[in-house]
Amino acid sequence: MVINMKMIKGVFIILLFYFLGEAISFFIKGFIPGNIIGMILLFLSLYFKIFDSDKVKDVATAFTRNMAIFFIPAGAGLLGSYGLISQFWMSILIVCSISTVLVIAVVALIQQKMEGNKK
Repeated sequence: MVINMKMIKGVFIILLFYFLGEAISFFIKGFIPGNIIGMILLFLSLYFKIFDSDKVKDVATAFTRNMAIFFIPAGAGLLGSYGLISQFWMSILIVCSISTVLVIAVVALIQQKMEGNKK
């Protein structure tokens, strides 16, 4: 992976939206997590073409190719909470299953709507 000015600009844009989301989250007392607000702001800026998607494409591709690295801390945290998880494993399994189905359905509906807008 070669780091060039285009990737540095992409990282700057992504971090800018992350920090904007964190700032907004701070002012609304953490009602919505900052990273979620930042992703929504980034999505909206790309959707309304405030930023060109080519500016963040290389960085986004690098992040998604190395996605497994981002799950290591979460996995370690789960192993540290094994005692608590083992008590409520059935509830966790049910909630994870239902939320996965709901997320897939919502993403499918949004994707269909967005593809319909392009035609």
